[in-house]
Amino acid sequence: MAADVSYDAVVIGAGHNGLAAAIHLARHGWKVGVFEAKGEPGGAVKTRELTLPGFRHDVAAMNLSMFAGSPFLREHGAALARHGLAFAPAAHCFASVFPDGSWFGVSRDPDVTAARLEAMNPHDAASWRAMLARFGVDAPHIFGLLGSEMPSLAAARVIWKAWRQNGTAWTLDMLRFLATSTRVWADSHFEDARVKATLAAWGMHLDFPPDIAGGALFPYLESMANQAFGMVIGQGGADTMIRAMTGYLAELGGEIHLNAPVEEVMQSAGSASGIRLADGRVIAARRAVIANVTPGLLFGTLLPGGSGNKAADARLRAFRPGPGTMMLHVALDRLPQWTAGAELAQFAYVHIAPGFGYMSRAYEETMDGLLPQAPVLVVGQPTAIDPSRAPAGKHILWVQVRVLPKHVNGDAAGSITGKDWAAIKDAYAERVIDLIEAHAPGIRTHVLGRAVFSPDDLEAENACLVGGDNLSGSHQLDQNFMFRPAPGYSRYKMPLGQLYMCGAATWPGAGTGAGSGYLLGRKLAGA
Repeated sequence: MAADVSYDAVVIGAGHNGLAAAIHLARHGWKVGVFEAKGEPGGAVKTRELTLPGFRHDVAAMNLSMFAGSPFLREHGAALARHGLAFAPAAHCFASVFPDGSWFGVSRDPDVTAARLEAMNPHDAASWRAMLARFGVDAPHIFGLLGSEMPSLAAARVIWKAWRQNGTAWTLDMLRFLATSTRVWADSHFEDARVKATLAAWGMHLDFPPDIAGGALFPYLESMANQAFGMVIGQGGADTMIRAMTGYLAELGGEIHLNAPVEEVMQSAGSASGIRLADGRVIAARRAVIANVTPGLLFGTLLPGGSGNKAADARLRAFRPGPGTMMLHVALDRLPQWTAGAELAQFAYVHIAPGFGYMSRAYEETMDGLLPQAPVLVVGQPTAIDPSRAPAGKHILWVQVRVLPKHVNGDAAGSITGKDWAAIKDAYAERVIDLIEAHAPGIRTHVLGRAVFSPDDLEAENACLVGGDNLSGSHQLDQNFMFRPAPGYSRYKMPLGQLYMCGAATWPGAGTGAGSGYLLGRKLAGA
């Protein structure tokens, strides 16, 4: 079949990882075409007026700290700044509230955080300072590993260097740490249950309730990175990142085609040769087809006849989504008035996840197909950091509900009888508002508008968010490191010549760091 047009590389999906790969290749002289099914680029990084005019809500991702600290930005940051990339830093990063009316939070100033800890538990304050000092030793090696293909000679060099600098005991401790649960890690360092819960809440962002092996890494990195480097969100919205990337790609000669759903990856002589669009056009790829999608979509839909390797195809199709999420976007005439303390209104995130048992119950109920009686809430307050996202004097909330079932079998609270998300999402959103109201009384009377995205809505918004899983696949140990997305396929090369995959379903996983796209771009460009 004759091609309508040809490129050196064709990228399926205009999420930030696909854009990162396209930018890096275009900068190295490749002719690149990006084909996106939706009418706007960005994948899970989009900003829209979802409630009322002038209120700009980040549809899914809000925190751009990983992008701000990424190797991709270090290389391409000057160009992206020319195209308008701008961050809004948070002086107060994250906090948790508790039923007894207390709270704990991490602010950018280490002395401010330490003073809070001193008032709560002097032992924990000393442990926090010690952990921050250790992070200065650990961080270069951990981030070096996250910035390397897995497995690879580069990753081996990172481990070798870590061993040479820190010794065998440190190396063994670190390997053990990578398999440690959040509870075991938190219990070994802190005494106050509120401190433990505040840090453990980060595990729930990444499919790690307190007692799952491997859960300690993300809470440790998020807590210490926020303390050491701070948190940033996008100035005006998370889409500042996508607008800058698409502008830079156009400058480099790359092309983005929107409303261009891909129906099939074409094959010729045992290699991916291009793509066929839903409108029938055939796009040839001379050197690479890059699928910025989940394995289930690539090997279940886009390769209808398979890759020719049935065992590999089955292994990749078995990639497991994580639990679902709900997004609740709220327009307000004032920020929440948290009863635990007025200072909480200055934080980028306030978690409602007051203990290990609370988190574990929410997770277990979800795994049983039940609507959690009390879900974990991540209450984002972006206008506390960036007032430009709403009209003067007005505010927005970005509320992520973690975790929820894709298929609802019942309600752990016994009050919601339906099982179809379209019918029950507003009732469940009321439960979410009730939980916030318990810590910020009167918030209902200040709501100007709201938009609810159920797990089904999130998947309809982005096919990679299977069942509302905003991580594009569980990050538990059987699907992480060299096992992501499947053993033997963690280096982006798929079981078909010239076919590659990037995105959150591949190493180093979810987040806004553009890690897989950048690593794949470097791999293909040779630099």
